[in-house]
Amino acid sequence: MLIAIGTKNKAKTAAVEAIAAQYFDNSVFEYVSVPSGVSEQPFSDAETRQGAINRALNTRQVTNADLSFGLEGGVYEMDGMMYCCNWGAVALKNGTVISSSGASFMLPEEIAVKLRVGEELGPVMDTFTKTKDTRHHAGAIGIFTDGLVDRKAMFEHIVTLLIGQVLYYLKQ
Repeated sequence: MLIAIGTKNKAKTAAVEAIAAQYFDNSVFEYVSVPSGVSEQPFSDAETRQGAINRALNTRQVTNADLSFGLEGGVYEMDGMMYCCNWGAVALKNGTVISSSGASFMLPEEIAVKLRVGEELGPVMDTFTKTKDTRHHAGAIGIFTDGLVDRKAMFEHIVTLLIGQVLYYLKQ
């Protein structure tokens, strides 16, 4: 089974590989960089979800894979606080698209103020942590949960939801 992932982000690709390998034997993985069709920093659940769907569809178009995944992180505001949100989508060969969301968590105000003026979370987190490529490893969730949940684990939850829905759909 060819499983394509619309990113080369290590946390996202590792999440898809780890979960898909549990349910599909002899899987081959392909990673492609495709556009999300949304802002570099999605600023709502709806925009983040659309980015994941667009990545899944664009990945499907480029690879013709059996399953094409799109994963997207974004932020939204509620009651004056900013939250990080995460969405995933999978496009099947027959054109069916399934989407699911994952964990949301509150961002500290010192991070939120930078996002409100147009900065992107990944680079902001690199500056905040004084490291490089935070988004490929712990991510904001890993930093702000004191390492209890990292970005890969967060996306594994979403991928599990998506694969569960695929398995249900395939039985129908």
